[in-house]
Amino acid sequence: MKKKCFWGYTILLLCIFEAMNIRNVNIHSQKYRLWSRLFIFLFLYFYWLMVKITCYYIPISPNAAFLQIKQTEVQTRPEYIYLFYAHVYSSIFVLLAGFVQFFRFKGSLGRKIHRIAGYQYVVLLLILAAPSGIYMGWYANGGITSRISFMLLGLLWWITTFIAMHKIRTKQYTAHRSWMIRSFALSLSAVTLRLWKVTLVCLFHPAPMDVYQIVAWLGWVPNIIIAEIIIRNQQNTNQ
Repeated sequence: MKKKCFWGYTILLLCIFEAMNIRNVNIHSQKYRLWSRLFIFLFLYFYWLMVKITCYYIPISPNAAFLQIKQTEVQTRPEYIYLFYAHVYSSIFVLLAGFVQFFRFKGSLGRKIHRIAGYQYVVLLLILAAPSGIYMGWYANGGITSRISFMLLGLLWWITTFIAMHKIRTKQYTAHRSWMIRSFALSLSAVTLRLWKVTLVCLFHPAPMDVYQIVAWLGWVPNIIIAEIIIRNQQNTNQ
């Protein structure tokens, strides 16, 4: 079990690296064709796991899965359950749309797919996923440390995506890619947070509240650090 946890997170980090660099890959190269297929397979596997988690919340119920330990918020905050489901349902589409953005599509149809996926990513994230995430962050388990982390994550997620949208509207394509890398790295926190949680529980068996406090930061901080490293490497390569 410990080995599975370790390799699961290692594979996900590989996914992040490949996701951020795939736009610079010559897809016709045999070596990178193999990498791209591996990346697609790994992402779809983790995405399938996220879909399975989302299915726990269909149909809508105030007692589904995670909500069983959030009954105080459900019963005292009428808006909580609506924002919770808005976050859950929108985030699964945001993750897939963001994944599509890192492929080069040829022809008018390919550009249309890229544009439609981009609109979906931006609209769902800016209007539903990020604002509801910020709200939920205020009621996160683990005390003030976890609350600050999740609210900061939601805020950075919204800001990086908004800037990415602004850059493409002003035809600053290189800057747009950089900000999309940052945004998608934060989107992947939905996956990395859960992998970190499983890894920590398997290896160290910490108390539940300690786990929340740790993964609240580990879920996204390493992602954004990796994103910055990739952006710097791309800038150095282009110089």
